[in-house]
Amino acid sequence: HSPMYYFICCLAVSDILVSISNCVETLFILLIENRVMVLQDETARHMDNVMDVLICCSFMASLSFLGVIAIDRYITIFYALRYHSIMTIQRAVIIIVAIWGVSTGASTIFIAFDDNQTVVLCLLTYLLFMLILIMGLYIHMFMLARQHARAISRMHRKHTAPQATSMKGAITLTILLGVFFICWGPFFLHLILFVTCPSHPFCNC
Repeated sequence: HSPMYYFICCLAVSDILVSISNCVETLFILLIENRVMVLQDETARHMDNVMDVLICCSFMASLSFLGVIAIDRYITIFYALRYHSIMTIQRAVIIIVAIWGVSTGASTIFIAFDDNQTVVLCLLTYLLFMLILIMGLYIHMFMLARQHARAISRMHRKHTAPQATSMKGAITLTILLGVFFICWGPFFLHLILFVTCPSHPFCNC
């Protein structure tokens, strides 16, 4: 019954939705290409737009919930005594509804005007902002944990604890951000190329 678990649940739902949307879209493409399913161009275009909106919406929601979870962990560490008054269940539900609403609305606009560089630039700016926010919060938390480990080590006259704790924190942070970069790196690259050099043949994705 903690707000964090609501956010983690929504993160899981958004990630599953990304996978399902991609699988369904790929299935439709294979059926159409192999003439198993015959659709009019207009119908196929509408179906493609719907699937793209689902993929974009779930991706934006996934990234947003990653950011919210980072903020939630930050409040837990730096405002531990006030956490339950700051992050209530009611506020968590409002945040969840707002994220899904904004993600749905924004993704609809992005897909409707996907040829507009300004729209793509807005999406890219949002992605980079969320990424920088998540990295900044986790690095700050990691630095605080390192300071606490050193203080505890000095109290107990042990010199191995800070290094061990720092390594665990560094490994966790590396895995978290590394997996994110590996999974979404191609999408970031696609958007950057589309915005910076849309007319160059090398940038044609």
